[in-house]
Amino acid sequence: MANPALIGRYRFRNGVIYLLLSLWIAFSLFSFLWIIMTSIKSNKELYAGVWSIPGKLHLENYAKAWNVVNLKRYFLNSVLVTFSSIFVLTFLCTPAAYVLSRFRFKGSVFLNNLFIAGMGIPYQLLLIPLYKLIFDLHLQNSLFGLGLVYIALSIPFTTYLLSGFLRTLPSDLEDGAMVDGANEFQTFWRIMFPLAQPGIVTAAIFNFIFLWNEYMLALIFIVKTQRRTVSLGLYSIQSAMLWTADWVGLFAAVVIVMLPTVLLYVLLSEKVMAGITLGAVKG
Repeated sequence: MANPALIGRYRFRNGVIYLLLSLWIAFSLFSFLWIIMTSIKSNKELYAGVWSIPGKLHLENYAKAWNVVNLKRYFLNSVLVTFSSIFVLTFLCTPAAYVLSRFRFKGSVFLNNLFIAGMGIPYQLLLIPLYKLIFDLHLQNSLFGLGLVYIALSIPFTTYLLSGFLRTLPSDLEDGAMVDGANEFQTFWRIMFPLAQPGIVTAAIFNFIFLWNEYMLALIFIVKTQRRTVSLGLYSIQSAMLWTADWVGLFAAVVIVMLPTVLLYVLLSEKVMAGITLGAVKG
């Protein structure tokens, strides 16, 4: 028979957890809605009342943030470097994760531990050698060079995450493919890679969130204004708004920058949860 005291403590703990999560969700939604509401105000309405509802929609704030402050260029730069990095990471880390998770060979355990160790190294400690390497390759102020840095720093996490997911796939699929005459290369690309789509999508979303919002690496490796990403552009817009006092334009820029991340997660949240759950079974 269950102990009533234990049941009471269990319910109390769960109640506290749910309460804290509910408060955090409410705060996040309120902040998001307040930013959107402020972005469609005029500066006069903002100064009249921070919490007031706008009298009319001032969508020109978005046009001004997109064109006047060059956010369009920053946005396109981030799209280029982020999606190209995710594309390379997908086709580089998925085969590596497949080999490390499905095959046992001399040094496989060491390689797995190496990727895990790579996840624990703060990238701030690598800034000086990375900058020296990029400088020697003449790739400073280059989106290509920044993309290489993003890829190199994201390989450990992406490989580890995909390894945990690929371990959950049944080995009967590989055995059946070999019976049909397929080699390891064909088995991976024709069978295992399509089945790994939930894990790949999960890794892609996590990488997107990190790369899209990354600031420090872009600040160090990108100096030219035309090569800035949205994180650098948003900071420059904030600095400019201090002189022009056009705060609603800044809020419109913030909405434009964070909207891709929010939409991507909302549209693909089920696949993210499926990838994480399956990867945790044997990972």
